[in-house]
Amino acid sequence: MRRFLLHFSLVAVAALLGASTLSNAQIRLSHLMGDDMILQQNSNVNLWGWASPGKTLKVTTSWDGKTYSVTPGKDGAFKIGVPTPKGSYIPYTIDFVQGKDKITLKDVLVGEVWLATGQSNMEMPVRGFGNCPVEGLQETLLEAKNYPGIHICRVQSKTSMVPLEDADCQWKKGTAENVQWSSATAYYFARVLNSVLDIPVGIVEAHKGGTRVESWLTKENLEKYTDEELTEEAINKRFPMDYHRSMVWGNATFHPTINYTVKGIIFYQGCSNVGNPGDMYSDRLAILASQWREQKGEGDIPFYIVEIAPFADYGGEMGISGALLREQQYKASKKIPNSGIITTNDCVYPFEKHQIHPRQKRKVGERLAFLALNKTYSITTFGGLCPEFKAMEKGDGFLTVTFENMNDGFARTEGLEGFEVAGEDRVFHPATAVEAPGRWQALRVSSPEVPEPVAVRYCFRNWLIGNCANALGFPLLPFRSDNWDN
Repeated sequence: MRRFLLHFSLVAVAALLGASTLSNAQIRLSHLMGDDMILQQNSNVNLWGWASPGKTLKVTTSWDGKTYSVTPGKDGAFKIGVPTPKGSYIPYTIDFVQGKDKITLKDVLVGEVWLATGQSNMEMPVRGFGNCPVEGLQETLLEAKNYPGIHICRVQSKTSMVPLEDADCQWKKGTAENVQWSSATAYYFARVLNSVLDIPVGIVEAHKGGTRVESWLTKENLEKYTDEELTEEAINKRFPMDYHRSMVWGNATFHPTINYTVKGIIFYQGCSNVGNPGDMYSDRLAILASQWREQKGEGDIPFYIVEIAPFADYGGEMGISGALLREQQYKASKKIPNSGIITTNDCVYPFEKHQIHPRQKRKVGERLAFLALNKTYSITTFGGLCPEFKAMEKGDGFLTVTFENMNDGFARTEGLEGFEVAGEDRVFHPATAVEAPGRWQALRVSSPEVPEPVAVRYCFRNWLIGNCANALGFPLLPFRSDNWDN
């Protein structure tokens, strides 16, 4: 962990030195604009920075040889949109010229760009945290040379009471040395897209461990949708741990990225909101997705959610506070247009019940990528949608449960684990699930402890690992058929 922190301290120092060097010239670019960056293909991408006010600045892109002009405002800020070609591995240059001042960006690639954000399970690097390793580290580093088309820009996590326009960050090529400090979930996501689409993939990382959904909302949305006091004194008093603080992480860690043109957003957050009442979390996550889309001005870009993993310490293995948050994440995926969700219920080992940072990040990233391939790129060969609860019918001593996104049926029809049923007393008992006779995409669920079941649940506990999946291997999303409080 100490080496991890030292690495990022050195990166921060280097970024600040870079900013100091640029400040000696009239032209200064956002730190997200740099050598080795990847731009979104077939788009009108934003390029921005600061220069002498009122004087024409010319931007020349080597892929088309065209020159575009923009006049910085009174504060020197400028932003210009330029069209990009189809993605390829051809290195391009971009020249920024104002009078005698000139900056040239080199080795710019064009491909697909995604923004990875959330809390510590998105932040968790390929190298892992202290006592929290990521499975397959050495293999991943050995294979990094096979993915030279992946570049990463990681924004330094920091806070601010006001939105910041720039951040300490730098685009890095996907070498083993750089990959080890990159988000594991985001990197495995990028590997699949890079392999299937065969074009460069850029990842912009903007995350902070421990943050709540409110940590990323703007002051305007917090004032509109919450009753939180938003003075610095009030925020710090209410949240002694800085990572829980409202607004400030969005201001300093996310806001500098809003101009960067991306294909979509992958989001892994929720642990710090466990215990929120009712639909508070799903409503606020939907507000956040709308906020980011409005800020970026790119329309309803994809917003893909990672369900929080099983964790016993949300209040005991048999508690449901974690399950209720997962349910809220699922509801958010239905409230947010052009959204989707993947489950991580099977991405934990039995010995990780007290580990909030499970090691199987490759499954998580790849599952997100298959979702994106299916929904964003219309490539359905690999599947991508997790099965989800559709309906329940009462039978004589059993319940028949049907599902959506089954893709040729179940991966197994015997030895299914994770199901529970309850009668009118609302007490749940472990249940047996088997293929429903004559209905090959439905299950019959029953328990000798419940003669007349009226409700069924699947992995609806803080810690309960199931093994139900469709024939393509995508696991069933945890669910409940009831709306009881217990």
